[in-house]
Amino acid sequence: QVKLVESGGGSVQAGGSLRLSCAASGYTGRSACMGWFRQGAGKEREGVAQITTSSGYTYVADSVKGRFTISQHNQMNTLYLQMNSLKPEDTAMYYCAAYSGPCGDLLRRNFRYWGQGTQVTVSS
Repeated sequence: QVKLVESGGGSVQAGGSLRLSCAASGYTGRSACMGWFRQGAGKEREGVAQITTSSGYTYVADSVKGRFTISQHNQMNTLYLQMNSLKPEDTAMYYCAAYSGPCGDLLRRNFRYWGQGTQVTVSS
């Protein structure tokens, strides 16, 4: 059974940085799509970034492009989200997610496995 555990959330001031980590276990496939989503209070869960573990190909949503970077360590072992120049509107619960195969569109319905989330709060 695939298990995803996020860490690294916290409270920072605007302009600061955080790095989120996602420890993955239990996956036996050759490739996977791993991604980060976020959900602010009263908002829909939105895709932030994703990576195909076998190729390293990444996609980052326009809303965070140039500020957030997704990366991995030891394919499908650890996923990272480096977040720089944080803004108050980045405040949300951040979720790690995954599914088998290469990445398609960054859509919530594509992802089968989910972590419990880690809270990020950015103050002005």
